[in-house]
Amino acid sequence: MSQGKKTAERFRGAVEKRDLSAFADLFTEDIRLYSPVKFTPFEGRDMVLGLFGVLLHTFEDFRYVGSFEGAAETSHDGVETPAEILEFRATVNGKQIHGIDLLHFDEAGLIKELAVMVRPQSAVRALGDAVLDGLIADGLVPAP
Repeated sequence: MSQGKKTAERFRGAVEKRDLSAFADLFTEDIRLYSPVKFTPFEGRDMVLGLFGVLLHTFEDFRYVGSFEGAAETSHDGVETPAEILEFRATVNGKQIHGIDLLHFDEAGLIKELAVMVRPQSAVRALGDAVLDGLIADGLVPAP
């Protein structure tokens, strides 16, 4: 089993158990998380961990429903890396969400880039509003 596959399984377990402390050693220090609700990525382990703290409280009935392993180019530098897609379903403020977590791994098998894609558009809006409220409440971004 590849290092990336092991990391993906640990990531999935941390999400399913809602165990924020389990994420810290899965990410590179300079991880980038591309979100469907923000044009620029969330950058750095501390910010991404803060975001996951919000997400774990935001999603209801979160469950992974499939996975795909392969390789893909990263958004940041266009380098092809080992990658895994974890397909999920969840609810946010009554809106059903269908999405994927696209994990890119570095040479050590840590997650260096994570892209989250969600549909439908109404769910993206509900997720964006809920995440912004959580980021403000946790002091990670200033109130508008």
